[in-house]
Amino acid sequence: MPDKHLSTQFDNELSGISSRVLEMGGLVEAQVAQAVYALSEFSGETASQVIRQEERVNQMEIEIDRDLSAIIARRQPTARDLRLLIAVSKTIANLERVGDEAARIARAVERLINTGIPTRLRLPVSDLRFEADLAIASLRNALDAFARLDTQQALEVLKQDDKIDAEFDGLLRKLITYMMEDPRTISSSIDLVFVAKAIERVGDHAKNLAEAVIYVVKGLDVRHTSTQDVEDAIR
Repeated sequence: MPDKHLSTQFDNELSGISSRVLEMGGLVEAQVAQAVYALSEFSGETASQVIRQEERVNQMEIEIDRDLSAIIARRQPTARDLRLLIAVSKTIANLERVGDEAARIARAVERLINTGIPTRLRLPVSDLRFEADLAIASLRNALDAFARLDTQQALEVLKQDDKIDAEFDGLLRKLITYMMEDPRTISSSIDLVFVAKAIERVGDHAKNLAEAVIYVVKGLDVRHTSTQDVEDAIR
């Protein structure tokens, strides 16, 4: 009976940790969406809100990481439970970096607002929003895969990353063309390059989360592995 009690308590601790990871994920997902909204509407107030949320995200990472260390020291988990705790540690680190990227976008918005937008700069906001929609969807799917420990959904996130990379490459070419055609757009275009790169990095972090899910379920380290090889491995 005591062993069953301890097992149930451990399961509850794991469930609690997982719930807090998903809460943190929801927060950073909203952060990215707000940052993109701040860009599309040139809203300094929304950009400031995104930057203020960064402190909360950082604090959540510290608190979850501390509790993870305590669980590992107290429970000495083995096999899949240990893999889950390791994956949680990697996941919260990636989520914290997603929050950093959202704050980076928000700071770029503030710079654009403070310096003034050149009237002839044809801002590719719709392209940026499309890239952001892809990245946010990947992040959401990665979090869903984590909640369900669903390797097939994780695999779809890996496949989606190529589309996000392609969107970033297209935006980069477009912004370079703007700068060549009108040097007055250089400063603002460079800020938008940083925004596009930040969005692309959100997609990268979503991919990292998906790889962590596969590690938990299959015990496979699929980092730096082609999508086709991952698909073959998890069949």
